[in-house]
Amino acid sequence: MGQKIDKRHIPGILLLSLVVVLLFSWGIILFWSQNNQHSAIKVTVESGATLMQIANTLFDKNIITNKKTFQLAVRLLGKERKIPVGTFNLLNAKSNYDIINQIIYGTPEIKKVRILEGWNINQIASHIGKEMNIDSAKIIELCNDSTFIKSNGVNGSSLEGYLFPDTYFFNVGDKPESILKHLIKMNESFWTRNHLIQAKKLNLSKHEIMTLASIIEGEAIYDSERAKISAVYQNRLNIGMRLQADPTIQYIIPDSPRRLLNKDLKTKSPYNTYLYWGLPPGPINSPGKNSILAALYPEENDFLYFVATGDGYHTFTTNEKDHNKAKRKLQKLRRALKKEKINESK
Repeated sequence: MGQKIDKRHIPGILLLSLVVVLLFSWGIILFWSQNNQHSAIKVTVESGATLMQIANTLFDKNIITNKKTFQLAVRLLGKERKIPVGTFNLLNAKSNYDIINQIIYGTPEIKKVRILEGWNINQIASHIGKEMNIDSAKIIELCNDSTFIKSNGVNGSSLEGYLFPDTYFFNVGDKPESILKHLIKMNESFWTRNHLIQAKKLNLSKHEIMTLASIIEGEAIYDSERAKISAVYQNRLNIGMRLQADPTIQYIIPDSPRRLLNKDLKTKSPYNTYLYWGLPPGPINSPGKNSILAALYPEENDFLYFVATGDGYHTFTTNEKDHNKAKRKLQKLRRALKKEKINESK
């Protein structure tokens, strides 16, 4: 006769059997073949995507054939809330485990995006749209969305001036919202306590400093002149003189940039600093770090005027008589260059 099983061992045997069955079941689910025929394929996990949405994306790309086992496998591994955002390259990912592992621990594709100093929101939107394969119209819409603007702590009617120029590295597949938030955070990180104190000393708000900095950005080519240009505008503000800043006109004419005409200076707009006193309602571009610092720390001088010299620099003067003299010198140079160009074309 066979040996009887001690009844005391039955619960342990049943528990062990259950564990074996569960492990076997988990193994089947984790290593379930999804019949992925792609040896290499890209898949994008978008920000805020649910597990169901990710499964649908994989199914639509013919990476998986069974959405339920994929979702169950993710849950068994405890990775439902740990799936990163980005675009990933899946290589010979045949089973649930392969697919999950390559997404969770894979390196997302990175895109380098350079935002230049002096770009306005239209230029930034166009560049980001092109580099990140995003609809630029959506970016512009967000830049003018009052709810989105306020939610990011910007005190303005648009994000003009608050998208900090720098070199960025974004994940392929990043949403416009996350990209813009990152640019805004970079701008905010510039503002130290000392910068805020300095703005207060100048009796200017942060928004006004950003506005002035954007005008400086539009005027200056060389860093050595930024603080000097800043002083000219702040000297004018202090005596109640109109800024008469050409970059503000370039901002409101539809076919800029170009040489300004007298009729342009009469354009009806609150941004027209030839018609209206004080600073315009907001920034006209995204100023760089050096222009913001120049707005905060202007050079100490008595200059009220400046005019281009034709080589990227300017002549600074304290009175209108000397200013007009400098203007005539520039006009003479332009005529000479025009004549030279005509002679060369003959």
